Amino acid sequence: MSFYQEWQQLDWDQLQAQVVNATAEQVAAALAQPRKSLADFAALISAAAEPYLPQMMQEAQRLTRQRFGQGVSMYLPLYLTNLCANDCSYCGFSMSNAIKRKILNEEEVLAECEAIAKLGYQNLLLVTGEHERKGGIDYFRRMLPLIKPYAPYLSMEVQPLATDEYAELVSLGLDGVMVYQETYHAPSYAAHHLRGKKQDMAWRMDTPDRLGQAGVDKIGLGVLLGLADWRTDSLMLAHHLQYLRKHHWRSRYSMSFPRLRPCTGGISPVSAVSERQLVQLVCAWRLLDPELELSLSTRERPALRDALIPLAITSVSAGSSTQPGGYAQPAKELEQFHISDERPTTAVAQALQQRGLELIWLERGPGAG
Repeated sequence: MSFYQEWQQLDWDQLQAQVVNATAEQVAAALAQPRKSLADFAALISAAAEPYLPQMMQEAQRLTRQRFGQGVSMYLPLYLTNLCANDCSYCGFSMSNAIKRKILNEEEVLAECEAIAKLGYQNLLLVTGEHERKGGIDYFRRMLPLIKPYAPYLSMEVQPLATDEYAELVSLGLDGVMVYQETYHAPSYAAHHLRGKKQDMAWRMDTPDRLGQAGVDKIGLGVLLGLADWRTDSLMLAHHLQYLRKHHWRSRYSMSFPRLRPCTGGISPVSAVSERQLVQLVCAWRLLDPELELSLSTRERPALRDALIPLAITSVSAGSSTQPGGYAQPAKELEQFHISDERPTTAVAQALQQRGLELIWLERGPGAG
């Protein structure tokens, strides 16, 4: 049994109706439950829950401080290449976009690592487009040993790999993998993935299963908010997380909240998520799963990040560049998506510290003393 097989038994329309038809009474009942169910989560992300947002925010902050204290982990994405063999309607790296392509060689990777080290980061997220031949497992075999000395905690957001390939990368120092389903709505998935291996929805959806089997410490999940109805996608994602916690309980889990952002060749959201709704969604996740690590990227504007992070977020990036080579040699091109929070790391750190938060620059991986 894989989650893809379980997903085939879920009915999108029924889950959507569950959220749409949620009542204020169901929201109040969900808030009263000490341990939230998936039905409670459906109520908490519904329109009926919007008047309860102040209560949700207060409880989310209480649970976050209870579980994580004042700590917020700082990480930085390191873009290795924007080569991509997929054609996805929402991504600036899509193969159909006429942009300058770049893949970092060993010297350039080391230059990036040196520049990042000066910023204080020791928690890195390696990011690539999805190009199996030039930016696949052979490339990762060469680059991870170079990068690992600079990154005691090392994660990746790359194309889905096979179980044995993930296990090999774990042996080379890989700690975490982020893999976003984009959407669980099959017609929308097909409409936005036009060419390439990413068209295989089953292969992508079962990636977290392979990560768990390979012994990856942390598995990062998420949907691209706006490709389809964001509330139903989030409920589908909650079903996925529940499955993973049951079947791959040795791994830890994190959740990200990317909203559709402007990019080269980009599209407008089908189901736009307002900032208030994003806060509601983040708080609902915290209420559903107090142990879940929640991450917020630089896609969001500074004021929203400064307000939302103290409520429930446990992991953030700052001073990010989405350009391969963008730390050692900054340039305004090649971006995967538009960054809204362009503040340097020092400014973000100061803003969070002023709100009483403690910055964690080194995450402790499996087996750390």
